[in-house]
Amino acid sequence: MSGERPDLAPYATRSTDSRGRKHPELFKDDRPHFERDRDRIIHSTAFRRLEYKTQVFVNHEGDYYRTRLTHTLEVAQISKGIARRLNLNEDLAESIALAHDLGHTPFGHTGEETLAFLMREWGGFEHNLQSLRIVEELEERYPDFLGLNLTWETREGLVKRSISQQGIPRTIPAEFSPEEAPSLEAQIIELADEIAYNNHDIDDGLEAGYLEEEELVAEVDLWMEMRDLVLRKHPAIEGKRLKYQTISHLIGYLIQDLVEHTRKMIKERGIETLQDVRRAGVNIVSFSPETRARNEVLKGFLQRKLYKHYKMERMRLKAKRVVQRLFEAYINQPTLLPLRHQRRTLQEPLQRVVCDYIAGMTDRFAIEEYKKLFDPEERV
Repeated sequence: MSGERPDLAPYATRSTDSRGRKHPELFKDDRPHFERDRDRIIHSTAFRRLEYKTQVFVNHEGDYYRTRLTHTLEVAQISKGIARRLNLNEDLAESIALAHDLGHTPFGHTGEETLAFLMREWGGFEHNLQSLRIVEELEERYPDFLGLNLTWETREGLVKRSISQQGIPRTIPAEFSPEEAPSLEAQIIELADEIAYNNHDIDDGLEAGYLEEEELVAEVDLWMEMRDLVLRKHPAIEGKRLKYQTISHLIGYLIQDLVEHTRKMIKERGIETLQDVRRAGVNIVSFSPETRARNEVLKGFLQRKLYKHYKMERMRLKAKRVVQRLFEAYINQPTLLPLRHQRRTLQEPLQRVVCDYIAGMTDRFAIEEYKKLFDPEERV
């Protein structure tokens, strides 16, 4: 095997030390393990479907707004940059980033919350575990096994990249040693995700007219500071150029703070090996306390002004109705499912099959399916 970076830090994750894959394979080339993971993820069906899944704005709202795919690419870009600066394994960070949202439903978090409620008596639903389910079972590409047969380290990163969501502890399968902290490459993803969505949601919110820049300047000191920095460099800049440059500087500021504080944490905690990382008990990759507090102000602003905007609430209401009615229709009449999904119900509970089917839908497919089932004038 070739291609491992020679300058990896001693606490980085190495392909040569991987815990391997579930199924033995004969490979056609000598790519490093995590590079192979990345390529398999990019060529997967679930990855392509991200193009038509909601990030914040439903796909048909306009061509400008981020989709789950463009968001994923931004997270991968940021993750690779952070990994490179910390001398970590870029291929592993990129693989986890590219796969981290494979399990997301149509209509973003509204779809996820609706499915979680509907599946509450049948094992629940959580998009990180669904991402794992996709790469382990639902992708069908290889003759000898289901899934993508990714390395243990990439799969671990999917379920352990963050400890909880909205204060609710996540379930980590025993296979992935819940008592251990994840690799530094996996720890990068959660904050790279946050950097990406905070900044592109500002962009999309301003473009949609749901956010006003005057309010950003007045209420979010991070935005005001970055904007003033851009104006000092380019006094004549205005309009969209000013917005784009402010966002660019804000991303750069957050990445720089994260890298510097993580280096400080590595030194203070005496991290010298990957096992030191796993035994640390806390995430080493983190913002400084000051920047974390300032970033919380930005997140709070977006929560109030964008995510709770009345037009967003209207979109959520419609999305919830689509997911709920599709679920109920398939449960009550399984013969509405495509034949291959009907066949799956012979091996798995109907509820899980229906959940998998809906979670894999794009926004537009879910809307079309809804029309076919409930609009008498729509062709089936």
